[in-house]
Amino acid sequence: MREITEADFDEQVVKAARPVLVEFTAEWCGPCKQLAPVLRAIAEEERERLDVVAIDVDANPETAVKYGVLSMPTLMVFKGGEPVWSRVGARPKRRLLEELAGTI
Repeated sequence: MREITEADFDEQVVKAARPVLVEFTAEWCGPCKQLAPVLRAIAEEERERLDVVAIDVDANPETAVKYGVLSMPTLMVFKGGEPVWSRVGARPKRRLLEELAGTI
């Protein structure tokens, strides 16, 4: 899982050749910290077909506003430069993989 910023969001997410799971996160967010190991595991297990990145909403507020992010963590899958799936809140790895199954 990589950290990205507004400066490289377009390159890493919008222009990506394959699906990208983006976590909109914040340093102060407890559920984000709970979700971090789950996302690291998914990034490793699904590395052949999915990129996983995180963007800090406090340091990158314009991107959060652009995509209507109001709560953390917000997860979005981007395909072809557009968000195609979105969920708010932490969840167990098995449930997250089930939810992602149709989008990656």
